[in-house]
Amino acid sequence: MRILLRVKPGASRTAVGGRYDGAAGPALVVAVAARAVEGQATKAVLDAIAAAFGVRRSAVTLVRGATSRDKLVEIQGDDTEIRPRLERLLGRLGDRDA
Repeated sequence: MRILLRVKPGASRTAVGGRYDGAAGPALVVAVAARAVEGQATKAVLDAIAAAFGVRRSAVTLVRGATSRDKLVEIQGDDTEIRPRLERLLGRLGDRDA
C-alpha cells in the first residue's frame, strides 16, 4: 500500500499521527527529531512508519520525496491490517505514537 506523508523534521520527539490536506491529497503527518541533513530525517521517518504500522523496516520503501517534506512510501504487508491502522493514525492529532 502506498501512503502520502507530510514530514516535520526537528520535532521535540518522534510522533506519527494527524492529517495534512495538501495538493496531492490527505497525507499522514510524521514528526521526527532528526534534522533534514544528509538523509537523517528520511531515515527516521522510515523507521517511525515501520514502528507505527508494526512491520519490519525492510517492508517500508521510499517511493518519492527523498529531499522533500512530502513523501510517498510503500508498505509491504496485508492491506486489511494496514488500512485500518492508517485510518486511525490519520484521525490522530498530536498523538505521540511512533
